Amino acid sequence: MTIIQAIILAIIEGITEFLPVSSTGHMIIGSTIMGIQQDEFVKLFTVAIQFGTILSVVVLYWKRFFQSFDFYLKLLAGFIPAVIAGLFFKDYIDMLLENVVVVGVMLFLGGIVFLFIDKLATHSEEKGEVQPMSYKQAAIIGVWQCLAMVPGVSRSAATIIGGMTQGFTRKNAAEFSFFLAVPTMFAATVKSIYDHVKDGGAFTTEHFQLFAIGNVVAFVVAIIAIRSFIAYLTKSGFKAFGWYRIVVGGIIIALHLAGVSMQMY
Repeated sequence: MTIIQAIILAIIEGITEFLPVSSTGHMIIGSTIMGIQQDEFVKLFTVAIQFGTILSVVVLYWKRFFQSFDFYLKLLAGFIPAVIAGLFFKDYIDMLLENVVVVGVMLFLGGIVFLFIDKLATHSEEKGEVQPMSYKQAAIIGVWQCLAMVPGVSRSAATIIGGMTQGFTRKNAAEFSFFLAVPTMFAATVKSIYDHVKDGGAFTTEHFQLFAIGNVVAFVVAIIAIRSFIAYLTKSGFKAFGWYRIVVGGIIIALHLAGVSMQMY
């Protein structure tokens, strides 16, 4: 992987991580288009640069992280389902991560859902009321997050929809999705690095350089993406994201049906 390729992947990660379009799916597509050799380091890189994106959440919402201990307990309630699902389905998830067609299908189906998801907006959406979240609601949103283990579903999409099914406004559901990303993605990053080292993987100076560049780029881009997304979502809803997913997913499916090879390198 070159520095330019690392920067492009980091930009993709920063833009798509908190948008309901699937960051994993887009990085798989980006890697395929650029012909990046999918060795163990590259797979680790696509996970490790998530640290930059979760840091952007902490920086933008730092006051919320010092609000109360109850805030962390609710994050824990939302985080536990992903831990359980990850332990049971890790091998299956790893297999799906190598299939671009799965990404296309999930993007397409998720796009159809997004064309109608704004109807879930409750009366509190109009009033702008902030509904307190219970531990049960946090756990339910955490279960929805598990759907994002299938590439192309989108962690952000799953958790925001989960929040809206619990009666939260689009903005509040999106913000909790951002907060829940912090423990979830941090754990995934640490686990990936641990597994890499445990299996005898080593890091070179070039690797550390790529990690540093990737995380800095992802951090800056994610801050811009979060601010823009919240402003757009509050005003316009999800329909544009639905059409985007349908178009991208449809192209991938059409290329597959036409016999164009899209497997990971």
